[in-house]
Amino acid sequence: MYRNVYNGGMHETYQLFKYDTCPFCQRVLRFLAQVPQLEVPLRDIYTEPGAMKELLQGGGRTTVPCLRIDRDGEVQWMYESLDIIAYLQAKAG
Repeated sequence: MYRNVYNGGMHETYQLFKYDTCPFCQRVLRFLAQVPQLEVPLRDIYTEPGAMKELLQGGGRTTVPCLRIDRDGEVQWMYESLDIIAYLQAKAG
């Protein structure tokens, strides 16, 4: 389900929290469509049970898009579509 990404010996997995009518989420989704080597599971906060609660508990707010980065057991929550794109672009090479 999750694509393993290795960065300097660090193992990372991703999840993108989003909802369909969010224009900033669409920006990130358009980027992901151009980078097929990155498999980022999508979590819709309005249609997937528990997704909004997980986003709020983990990231502290329900703002989307939000990229959940799990790096060797440590979780980081990244907001802002352009930051997410820049981060994933760097990982994709």
